[in-house]
Amino acid sequence: MSQATETQVTEDGTIASVSGPVVVATDLGARMNDVVYVGEEGLMGEVIEIEGNRTTIQVYEETSNVAPGEPVENTGEPLSVDLGPGMLYSIYDGVQRPLDVLEDRMGAFLDRGVDAPGIDMEETWAFTPTVEEGDTVEAGDIVGTVPETESIEHKVLVPPDYEGGEITSVEEGEFTVEDTVVELDSGEDVTMHQEWPVREARPTLDKETPTTPLVTGQRVQDGLFPLAKGGTAAIPGPFGSGKTVTQQSLAKFADADIVIYIGCGERGNEMTEVIDDFPELEDPNTGKPLMSRTCLIANTSNMPVAARESCVYTGITIAEYYRDMGYDVALMADSTSRWAEAMREISSRLEEMPGEEGYPAYLAARLSEFYERAGYFQNINGTEGSISAVGAVSPPGGDFSEPVTQNTLRIVKTFWALDADLAERRHFPAINWDESYSLYRDQLDPWFEENVASDWPDVRQWAIDTLDEESELQEIVQLVGEDALPDDQQLTLEIARYLREAFLQQNALDDVDAYSAPEKTYLIMQAIKTYNDEAFAALDAGVPVDEITDIDAAPRLNRIGTTAEYEEYIDEIEADVEEQLREKY
Repeated sequence: MSQATETQVTEDGTIASVSGPVVVATDLGARMNDVVYVGEEGLMGEVIEIEGNRTTIQVYEETSNVAPGEPVENTGEPLSVDLGPGMLYSIYDGVQRPLDVLEDRMGAFLDRGVDAPGIDMEETWAFTPTVEEGDTVEAGDIVGTVPETESIEHKVLVPPDYEGGEITSVEEGEFTVEDTVVELDSGEDVTMHQEWPVREARPTLDKETPTTPLVTGQRVQDGLFPLAKGGTAAIPGPFGSGKTVTQQSLAKFADADIVIYIGCGERGNEMTEVIDDFPELEDPNTGKPLMSRTCLIANTSNMPVAARESCVYTGITIAEYYRDMGYDVALMADSTSRWAEAMREISSRLEEMPGEEGYPAYLAARLSEFYERAGYFQNINGTEGSISAVGAVSPPGGDFSEPVTQNTLRIVKTFWALDADLAERRHFPAINWDESYSLYRDQLDPWFEENVASDWPDVRQWAIDTLDEESELQEIVQLVGEDALPDDQQLTLEIARYLREAFLQQNALDDVDAYSAPEKTYLIMQAIKTYNDEAFAALDAGVPVDEITDIDAAPRLNRIGTTAEYEEYIDEIEADVEEQLREKY
């Protein structure tokens, strides 16, 4: 809940009926979104509908053996998360229960009704104040710092719903998150611990147009379909096309300060891979452990469906908290389709009027509410921060016309469409360049022109045009064969092949090729364009197309990605291309 004092409704009730994760209680004096504890075991649930004396609750745990007549205890508070130092390195379930803490307590299989705070209330942290007695602070202001991990300095904030005032006492030293570190003349005490309702966005001053790219290290994304810091993106694709691997690559290599990874209804083996791999990985930006800037939320497909519905809200609220400190946050939701399916199941149990394909009529609104909490913001404390939201979508059978994909397309501005055919041909990342797009190109071009190359937009547009022309020519090739094409079109197909193999493909298992800096991405595009320009000059001079494509230098383009000293290597290739082609005419 928020920090403000409220009149709490705590009248308890009785279970009237149970239908899977949906429980109906009577005589429960609750409000919408209040957290309740259901049955003799005290299973956590949330009020989602009130009609007369009947209150409908979605329970975040398995409800077998829960029977009518058992008590329901109302807390009078909405579903909230614990915010403070200690969230990084953590692995939570969908309602922010720390899985590693609960495993230590009871083993790999958790009992029902168990709970633990989202952060350790007893651990002490070294608090260094950034304010002094007599200073005046307002809601959201930074009052001190804590070294949370090797990579991240945690900034202690005045809660957003405090009045603020003049500081009457501030101390430096070792404190738990519940100890008072700053006292105000308004009577409010600031601690390192906050609570915030997950379904309520934390306040900001303004939302601005993002102008800096979120560099992902993936050439097809940074080069052709960039995402802004504070932008929104969708990764739709059928089973086996690489959605999870693509999001994991983003989590590893994106140049965000903080990464929130939400495994929403995914297979257990995929989440196990994330949980096992991330602690072993090194952050390419800092050289420190990747988990030192990462928070994982694991909600696998065998976990209760209601917790799946809440996990994205838990993740975005944690992201907003770090954004308020002035950090750039990358949030990965894998996948929003499983989230939508959880909404559909709960909606059907509530007997609500179904929309398209059985999804609730408010599907589009819920998706919009989630993605709208991303953005580039002016915070209320004067800092700037961003949340970049990337949601994977799992359309059944790869059908992009289904409701979740279509509604997501109306909201996000970057679309990375995964293609099962490309995956089967071992082309990774399997992002289809004909179906993907980015609406951030124009606003990000000035950054690329200033920081990478002044002709970045021109070279990128040449690559896109060449790939588009190849797609059109492939339809003709299927009918008459490549040899029937004019020489210039045959040469275009050859150039496009190098774009596909040397530029668009990337080996995630190769230490060098797994990450491609924007400078490298540009130079690879430029090297292929140099070959294109020289090749067409030779063709215009009368050199046969077979002699142009047979030069020794051209196949070396495919090895640029895996070459560590790529700048020198590219210079050699470009020099050899010019020499070998020009000597032919």
